[in-house]
Amino acid sequence: MTQPLLRAEGLSKTYEAKRGLFRAARAVQAVAELDLALDRGAALGIVGESGCGKSTLARLLLRLIPLSAGRITFDGQDITGLDEAAMRPLRRRMQLIHQNPSAALDPRLTAEDAVAEPLRIQGLATGRALRDRVAALLSEVGLPPAFLHRFPHELSGGQKQRVCIARALALEPDLLVLDEPTSALDVSVQAQILDVLDGLRARRGLAYLFISHNLAVVRQVCERVAVMYLGRIVEEGTAAEVLGTPRHPYTRALLGSVPRLAAHGIAPAAPGEPPNPASPPPGCAFHPRCPIAIPACRDAMPPLATLSDGHRLRCPRAMEVSP
Repeated sequence: MTQPLLRAEGLSKTYEAKRGLFRAARAVQAVAELDLALDRGAALGIVGESGCGKSTLARLLLRLIPLSAGRITFDGQDITGLDEAAMRPLRRRMQLIHQNPSAALDPRLTAEDAVAEPLRIQGLATGRALRDRVAALLSEVGLPPAFLHRFPHELSGGQKQRVCIARALALEPDLLVLDEPTSALDVSVQAQILDVLDGLRARRGLAYLFISHNLAVVRQVCERVAVMYLGRIVEEGTAAEVLGTPRHPYTRALLGSVPRLAAHGIAPAAPGEPPNPASPPPGCAFHPRCPIAIPACRDAMPPLATLSDGHRLRCPRAMEVSP
């Protein structure tokens, strides 16, 4: 078997949360002992409630924030301990697309300058070659030459996100990490951006790590889906399995929060709110909200078991109780 493009093993990130002048700091584990793999040209969706650690995971994988524990390999190379100078050439091959394109673009730069900036920094093109390359990149994401000299305030939300995508493509990456790339856009514009992303992946063979709370979008874009709860993956499998016949009670509850899915027999949304990450419950973190929990669920965190069909599941009870 070929090695995955990106692999994380035992990945963890802990923050120290200060409680005030006379209170001791408390540790908040944003990501805990997380394993995942992403193949070349594949698309893996990461879903879960707000605050479950999705965006922290993205930044850990790109080495934008330091790890507390674990190991990351990219294209077979261990990048866990690389310093910024050693990471710089690798950053050409892994790019991030942000949730809010308005915040991601410098208001002082035109679309042409924004896309040209990474090419200039890396010394890859100058003069006429640079201008031609930028025009070709903008054309690839559906922006004609008339948009080259427009500033962000002269662009719609969808046009801004197209500029961000073109900028991410400028260095010809192997991996795009997309952190809620359509959540700030209108529904009709979302569909256009998803079409652009589908076309780019088909033409360029890009791998996508697609982070979103929009389950319908994830199902459209991704072949596999991993579900996170309080910093851990609780279920992972093909998009059809996880979003069509979910096995973990949290995944079922997450799908039940979507009205049209709830109407088709998916379990209702879980009661209550996610626990405080600074003081998680003992054992399985989902047990206070779980409809099939038993006293043993409070005793220990269950392992993420790999089933015979390659599906991964962190719930022994889900293997015993039919959905």
